[in-house]
Amino acid sequence: MAQQLVLALLSGALVSFLLGLFGGGGSILALPLLVHVVGVRSPHMAIGISAAAVAANALTNLGLHARQNSVKWRCALLFATTGIAGAAVGSTIGKSLDSEVVLALFGVLMAIVGVLMLRKPSSLGRPDVRLTLQSARTLAPRLITVGFLIGMASGFFGIGGGFLITPALMWATEMPLSIAIGSSLVAVSAFGVTTAASYAHSGLVDWPLAALFAIGGLFGGVVGARLTAKLATRARVLRTTFAAFIIAAGCYITLQGTPALLAGSHS
Repeated sequence: MAQQLVLALLSGALVSFLLGLFGGGGSILALPLLVHVVGVRSPHMAIGISAAAVAANALTNLGLHARQNSVKWRCALLFATTGIAGAAVGSTIGKSLDSEVVLALFGVLMAIVGVLMLRKPSSLGRPDVRLTLQSARTLAPRLITVGFLIGMASGFFGIGGGFLITPALMWATEMPLSIAIGSSLVAVSAFGVTTAASYAHSGLVDWPLAALFAIGGLFGGVVGARLTAKLATRARVLRTTFAAFIIAAGCYITLQGTPALLAGSHS
């Protein structure tokens, strides 16, 4: 038991370290780390733990971004509100499926995310974008649609979804990357809380493990953020390496769960 708690602490630190270093993608390792390293036997339980820890870390980081005025609150709140409904639907569907099927589908998502991470993000955009009565005609339909869909994915897999939310906000509003990252944390926090509450209601959250995973994340995030500036000249190489690792891990997890997927398709 003591070894499992230490592994949860270290795994949480690694997830947030990568999140702070690369600005996204780290949380997608939470589920496989909890299952294959920490030793959480039930993928459903791992999803609940991951969601709770991701929500706690996102709320902490949101406070830092808010102080820097890098959050577009109206856009973020509309996106998050519709996403909460999506997360509730996604978590309900996820709990109803065989846990091995969910894990296999998660491997597919990891591979897709790894490919998307190979793309160089653009920092251009409209830093002055605002959700007003006039702009709502254009912005609101986009924010509502993508918010709900990404919320479903977040709830289904128990992930923060920042790697999906950030580009979605950039597409829907044309806000620059730096502001989209800060604004995405509103939705990440909301989705995580919604998913964690759903799984906790079903008794699928191990709170001591979730707390240690989150505490480890506080330290890992700080270290990762500090290293970002020092490794700026090698950021592209590091990100490419990390993306390749995500793709390989996703393929491995998918292959392991293929029998469950095939069995599910024939049932």
